[in-house]
Amino acid sequence: MSVQHPVIAVTGSSGAGTTTVMQSFQHIFRREGIDAALVEGDAFHRFDRAAMREKLRQAEADGDRTFSHFGPENNLFAELEALFRDYGETGGGRVRRYLHDEAEAAPFAQPPGTFTAWTDLRPGSDLLFYEGLHGAVTDGEIDVARHADLRVGVVPIINLEWIQKLHRDQRMRGYSQEAVVDTILRRMPDYVTHIVPQFSRTHVNFQRVPTVDTSNPFIARDIPTADESFVVIRFARASGIDFPYLLAMLRDSFMSRPNTIVAPGGKMGLAMELIFTPMILQLMDRKRRATPRVTGLSPVAATAA
Repeated sequence: MSVQHPVIAVTGSSGAGTTTVMQSFQHIFRREGIDAALVEGDAFHRFDRAAMREKLRQAEADGDRTFSHFGPENNLFAELEALFRDYGETGGGRVRRYLHDEAEAAPFAQPPGTFTAWTDLRPGSDLLFYEGLHGAVTDGEIDVARHADLRVGVVPIINLEWIQKLHRDQRMRGYSQEAVVDTILRRMPDYVTHIVPQFSRTHVNFQRVPTVDTSNPFIARDIPTADESFVVIRFARASGIDFPYLLAMLRDSFMSRPNTIVAPGGKMGLAMELIFTPMILQLMDRKRRATPRVTGLSPVAATAA
């Protein structure tokens, strides 16, 4: 964790909606004039698209039915921890991008499904913002979570998560339902071992719970809308949270436990901005207080001065 160079990590599994959360944070950054270095978790997969398909083919030939993007063998956990640690210490670090489609790949003259070269983060950003699968992961001696100042979990109930993944992969990626279900089953051991435990290390969790029947997600014709859902917001620590203010601002919300608010699903974006704006401003205030004020001197020299 760092005072001068804060790290915010949003973590959630594939199809959980972390991209929507990132948009809420970007609204805060833009409104408050905060220069955030944005990092996507896909950049820390170990293999590009073609190599991953070949690894999957080999795993299936070997009878391995648990090969997935979620586990340590297919991700660069050490490099991700190094980025969080280095940024916290110096405001820098090494990053790359995963190019998802033709539009992202075109400026780099590379095919989609590949990585850009590793480069240094641009200097001078106010904070690091990570969004992806493993923002609070631990694995043996690797502990990514301990380097993040604010950790946020995005966790739809499992049936809703499956519905979102089924619709996305079938409609946007052209996969068959059988292929998507196979992926879900292969990922389950890594999901239980490496994804779920992260949500006990987060400071705030957002879990969307539909109010329509999702008992068989594999036949659902539509993804439940925000207005057909509640969002359960759990705070790891209730101290310092202005619950009366949040309840007043989030119409029709209520508290289900001393550290938990339940709000209409359509209020999720508003809830995030209400909750995280003061948290981020507090990080920025700590950063300003800790930043040396003697122009042109290093932190050590400024302290000596």
